[in-house]
Amino acid sequence: MPTNRNILCNGVRRRDFLRMGSLSALGLGFMNQARASASRLAQPKRNCILIWLDGGASHLETFDPKPEMPVEVRGPLGSISTALPGIRFGECLPRTAKLLSKMTLLRGVTSPLGEHNLGAHYMLTGYQPSPAIDYPSIGSAVSFLSKGASELPGHIAVPNHRVGGGYLRANGFLPPSCSPFELNRDVAAKKLTVRDLDFYPGLDFQRVERRVDYVRRLDQFSRSHDRVEHSATNPGMDQALKLIQSQSARQAFELEREPANIRGQYSESFFGQCCLLARRLVEAGSRFVTVNYTGWDTHDNLVTRLKDGYVGAKDPVGLIPNLDRGLSALVSDLDSRGLLDETLVLVMGEFGRTPKINSQGGRDHWPRVFSVLMAGAGVPRGSVIGTSDATGESPLDGAVTPADIAATVYKILGFDPDTELTTPDGRPVRLSLNGKPIRELVNES
Repeated sequence: MPTNRNILCNGVRRRDFLRMGSLSALGLGFMNQARASASRLAQPKRNCILIWLDGGASHLETFDPKPEMPVEVRGPLGSISTALPGIRFGECLPRTAKLLSKMTLLRGVTSPLGEHNLGAHYMLTGYQPSPAIDYPSIGSAVSFLSKGASELPGHIAVPNHRVGGGYLRANGFLPPSCSPFELNRDVAAKKLTVRDLDFYPGLDFQRVERRVDYVRRLDQFSRSHDRVEHSATNPGMDQALKLIQSQSARQAFELEREPANIRGQYSESFFGQCCLLARRLVEAGSRFVTVNYTGWDTHDNLVTRLKDGYVGAKDPVGLIPNLDRGLSALVSDLDSRGLLDETLVLVMGEFGRTPKINSQGGRDHWPRVFSVLMAGAGVPRGSVIGTSDATGESPLDGAVTPADIAATVYKILGFDPDTELTTPDGRPVRLSLNGKPIRELVNES
């Protein structure tokens, strides 16, 4: 059992590190871009902020407490009432509990996959992992289907997309240009930074354009002679050029432009500032933003890790109070700005936690039933769909799968789940094959 709370139980460290290539260099080397085709609906207008609880958050301490059960089931933390009569949340979510009338809660989510990278893959793609096909995440698929809609990248990960132990390649078989645009965490300065939005010394825009034109001509020559669709690096290069050229796109990343009172509502915690940045990014035109909130692999010391926090830590408050402050500020802020109707806020992780406290004072992996929270983008307000049984062990009714959630998200964002993408070897792959949109959320009979 790992003792470092920044390491998943599979031994992978949660280091905030930069995998992003240099934008100023513009990735001028060839990329193995997949051949892909897609049938689209009318250009969708909704976007999504995914708050990813990496490690698997306990449903019993957050959105589905069992206050009537013995302490070995309900755990050491209490529960509180919410804005919906008869629905209770964990005691560390008072702000979110008051906003439940603006949200929909799914309490019957179920998956067969209880390992971090496998469970994360299923939740984030809607497909169980397969050695035959490298499925793209929902965010990357949305980015691909809406390419060119904004000067900002279609999928941005804050601070990065190192989820489920870091094994998920988010773009799957889609072009590298659909990979999440990642940020850098400057721990010393306690802020997020975006590297390489300025030119390297000796480079100016005219010189970069000449290099880009050279690569485009070389790519066209290669395709015309080989009759094969090679790297076609233009989408990634064009996105980089847009970021360098566009002052408004660059300013979307600058949190210091926010009034102090707004920043204060989100708190000064790293997670809170990530939520604020996510709001700025969708407001500026990004279609899908993933806020990667790590630390939820709580096999031990549950009270300290979820509620109290560690003295001297970068974010000394526990995971759930931080989630409560940032999430409630995000939903309230979007609502007050008139952005909630067009922005889906989605809160989920790879699985839940066991319906019994273990000998280390924590909970282990439990995919059989857990909770997902949604708000905005036409999702019904003040709705609870599905229930777990008395101990939070299994779905009692309203069971839904990660495939159903993926199909629902695509539908909400304006994409037909039956839309087909094509793998590099020519196989058609639907956005969602086995999932069905949750009818209560998409107004389907």
